[in-house]
Amino acid sequence: MASGHEPALLRDAVVYLAAAVVAVPLFYRLKLGAVLGYLAAGVLIGPHLLGLVDNPQTTLAFAEFGIVLLMFVIGLELRPARLWQLRGDIFGLGLLQVVLCGAALTGVVLAATSLTWQAALVVGLPLALSSTALVIQLLEEREELNTPMGERSFSVLLFQDLAIVPLLTIVAALSRAPDPDAAPGWLQALYTVGAIGGLALAGRYLMNPLFRIIGELGAREAFVVAALFAVLGSAFVMASLGLSMALGAFVAGVMLADSNYRHELEADIEPFRGLLLGLFFISVGMTLDLGIVAERAGLILGLAVAVMAVKTAIIAILARLFGSPLRSALPMGLLLSQGGEFGFVLFGAAERGLLLSPAAASLFAAVVTVSMALTPIIIRLASVLAVSDAPVDLDGPRAPDAERSAIIVGYGRFGQAVGQMLLGRGIEIMLIDLKPAQIELTGRFGIKVYYGDGRRVDVLRAAGAAQADLIVFAADGTWLGRDTLDQVRAAFPQAEILCRAFDRRHWLQLRQADVDVVVRELFESAVLMGRKALKAIGTDGPTIDAIEEEYRRVDAERLAAQLAAGDLMAGRDLLYRPQPPLFTDAVGEIPFAGEPDEIATKA
Repeated sequence: MASGHEPALLRDAVVYLAAAVVAVPLFYRLKLGAVLGYLAAGVLIGPHLLGLVDNPQTTLAFAEFGIVLLMFVIGLELRPARLWQLRGDIFGLGLLQVVLCGAALTGVVLAATSLTWQAALVVGLPLALSSTALVIQLLEEREELNTPMGERSFSVLLFQDLAIVPLLTIVAALSRAPDPDAAPGWLQALYTVGAIGGLALAGRYLMNPLFRIIGELGAREAFVVAALFAVLGSAFVMASLGLSMALGAFVAGVMLADSNYRHELEADIEPFRGLLLGLFFISVGMTLDLGIVAERAGLILGLAVAVMAVKTAIIAILARLFGSPLRSALPMGLLLSQGGEFGFVLFGAAERGLLLSPAAASLFAAVVTVSMALTPIIIRLASVLAVSDAPVDLDGPRAPDAERSAIIVGYGRFGQAVGQMLLGRGIEIMLIDLKPAQIELTGRFGIKVYYGDGRRVDVLRAAGAAQADLIVFAADGTWLGRDTLDQVRAAFPQAEILCRAFDRRHWLQLRQADVDVVVRELFESAVLMGRKALKAIGTDGPTIDAIEEEYRRVDAERLAAQLAAGDLMAGRDLLYRPQPPLFTDAVGEIPFAGEPDEIATKA
């Protein structure tokens, strides 16, 4: 029998999903983006409007795992070498942003309220942080995450995550009700370094072997479980030390970024990330106390606008000083101008430390929420008012002769030949295979092959298929069908699709799909063997060429007839059949080598 809690939990889940299903498509239709739709859905169903869900804090605590999964996926995209290249932006621009914005916003709070300087400081510093979830979502929607501006914005967000530990230390130091069991700041910093080092070792020496074993077994469900274990386990380690769960997940992602399994991991985590991240934004909307907003609307809106204006100005100036052009520095300032989700954590800590009253903590939480809600609108207005209608690349256009790229699914004997020829042309290739043993063997030659099921659209997308010029399905067997190819074509219309066919029957199946090129895997090698057989019995070169040309013509006619009729037996009258030696005729009008007069007489 079901308990009394289960129907309530089920009802809440239905309410969340129903609100998202209505609000998100509506806001997409209005070109306001998914984030604002989720926030609006949360406000609508929250305890301060319709009251369909009355405990947003519990939901918010659970939904924060969406940020954890988001940071893990981002970590998978950032190899340690790339992270090292961003160190100047992370520890230079990021540090200056937090310090300068925190100081300026402390002054704004002091001027606008009657708070003490201690209280103003523990409000101003959290307001300097931005919303990682919101900014990354907006960058992904606008396809700007991998632009220089996107990477620089992410560098600032990453330092803000690192800054949680010192900010919590500052709040604890100023607290009027200090926790006697709290660890000192230097010990927290030591915990952070130790935890990052431990996660790095675990990712290299524990998780990669685990993924290899699961891949060899072919247990996809176990792979999903292992992926979630990697994320939540790293988050748990950090949380148990009083550190940021999101930071732990990010470190785990970075440590697996060079793994052969990164694309399969990203594809498996993505559905959970999208669902929980949407739930997070709904929860943030639910926390917005409309009573406080109505009572102090002028102050809340004024503070939200002031926070966004101050942060936009400071971040834009810092970005210019670090080399960003004005056309990307100002949008970057707007993008990072809102308050962040970690503000709720720090305001709660300040409230427990008797630095803020519950009413003041709720007011500044409303300021953060309002600034988050305003950000997508402001970003949308900024893009509408932009002078150019060209596709947005805020750090300038890419080189006109940018490298072309290809994805090869299946890197056995067939795929290796295709890959080597593409590499000979200087084409950038991404290699995917399902056989861990093949992946390891290829790795000994210094060639990186990633584990994954290349028939899955989500795996291809994680591998970069949305930007690829070619997708080559080179795996053996008849594993590839029309339904799969139709999905791939619909998802990646810009890419040329080339397929390896197992045999004639498979070739006909693939040709019925919208595929650009289908190649029978043994056809060319069989023709080559036929040429060598003819040469071995003394046939001259021109005759061999003529026989090959005639054979290819007849074979092409048969294929066309079979494709049109949908029947493998169509065109069977075109087949050459064995004849008794004395009556063997030539192929078409081609004479037998060495016997031109005799054949001419017979004709």
